[in-house]
Amino acid sequence: MNELLAPTEVERGRELLARVRDGLGRALLGQDELLDLTVVALAARGHVLLEGLPGLGKTELVKTLARLLDISFARLQFTPDLLPSDITGGPVLEERDGQRDFVFRKGPVFANLVLADEINRASPKTQSALLEAMQEQRVTVLGETHELPTPFLVLATQNPIELEGTYPLPEAQLDRFLFKAEVPPIGAETMEQILNTRRHGAPPALEAVLDHAELGEVFELVGRVFLPQPVASYIARLVEATHPKRATTCPEPARAFIRWGASPRAAIALAEAGRAAALADGRPNVDFSDVDRLAAAALGHRLVLDHAARLEGVAARDVVALVLNATDAVGDVLPRDLK
Repeated sequence: MNELLAPTEVERGRELLARVRDGLGRALLGQDELLDLTVVALAARGHVLLEGLPGLGKTELVKTLARLLDISFARLQFTPDLLPSDITGGPVLEERDGQRDFVFRKGPVFANLVLADEINRASPKTQSALLEAMQEQRVTVLGETHELPTPFLVLATQNPIELEGTYPLPEAQLDRFLFKAEVPPIGAETMEQILNTRRHGAPPALEAVLDHAELGEVFELVGRVFLPQPVASYIARLVEATHPKRATTCPEPARAFIRWGASPRAAIALAEAGRAAALADGRPNVDFSDVDRLAAAALGHRLVLDHAARLEGVAARDVVALVLNATDAVGDVLPRDLK
């Protein structure tokens, strides 16, 4: 078992993550919840799917994160004609010392931070090229496995209203994303601030705020954040309650909307995200409130909703809220007279 964090270590982790959060806040205005989720995902080493209308800053968010970190960055513009080899790379015939041989040339996926822009525009075959990379941090080409750099993070964007020429991500790939974060429109006050301070919408010039060693320090500190047993039980019961066919704890309103519930990977993701959120808030342990705050982003995209939900206009976030409201945080961990 890892040694618990000392108060000085907790403050150190909070300060390092605050640098990234402040830098993101200077680039994107009026998107506080989105920026908080991005920082948590970074600290938890999780991939993020950003969904929102064009022009809301999804791509700029990822580019800014790359500037703030001293890590390699690559941008992939997904299009219908993009091939898997355009992502992973492939063998190239080269001549050396009079002899010809195939040499593997790395693709853009061999970067610490990869922006998969408009990921739902590529064919399923090309989308699947990211599956092994996102889960195993490696790619296999012609039977040869190549390790990806550490850390390896994918931040993908997609437009929710464009259907023509798009291919919805399969559930197996959605499950690889730690969060699905919705990028909401900004208000008039924020828009006025952008107009008055940014010509042509250009963000301010930013320099790196974390080097590679400091980022590694963040990962090490997050790994030592304590997950109390009652909180772990709460996460497990939440995920179990998303399965209407198996769990009696699934609330009645949600039963009509859920076809398939979240996977065990969802529980692991929620626990790791809770650790990262606790450190960002300057705490040495995960709290019930961390789980409640992150549940919609971590569980929503992992639920397969029934047609009834679409007919009634019920979103995955609404279903997660129903499950949260019906699940007791403490449960049966403590004696009932102490609750």
